[in-house]
Amino acid sequence: MKHKIIKKQNISSNCVVCGVDNDLSLKANFYELDNNELLAICDTKEWHQSYPGRMHGGMSAAILDETIGRAITMLDGEVWGVTVSLDLKYKKPVPTDCTIKVVGRITRDTRKLFEGTGEIILPNGEVAVTAKGKYMKLPVSRIIEDEDDLAREWLEAENEEDMEYIEL
Repeated sequence: MKHKIIKKQNISSNCVVCGVDNDLSLKANFYELDNNELLAICDTKEWHQSYPGRMHGGMSAAILDETIGRAITMLDGEVWGVTVSLDLKYKKPVPTDCTIKVVGRITRDTRKLFEGTGEIILPNGEVAVTAKGKYMKLPVSRIIEDEDDLAREWLEAENEEDMEYIEL
């Protein structure tokens, strides 16, 4: 099914998931979709592996955690999710050296906490890993207190002109 991309989210400089200046990062890009889901797209590399040809389960956890935790910013751009708990189910290996899609969504939202689910989707459309998490809402200013750090670490994403719709 095709979904319209509403907005591309900011990325970080040094994050292990989206850091553009971190050579070991997944270099994920995040897209807010018209169905209120957040989509991450990233390329797995050989250095993300556990066993040869398979991405490490911790990297799968990291990209799912980031995607579900970021989904709250679609409702309030000044709030980030800080992980309280994360439960994963590994269904299939995630290969290295391929492009994966990761989808996250909010399933419950209260004043201080939110819950969400997500999955890693392989290039053939199969779901490899699913996750369910609980997150505490924190203002960005409480996570990154120094304005210079925020400016240095939270970078405006460059828009890709040819990406108006995405197939899930």
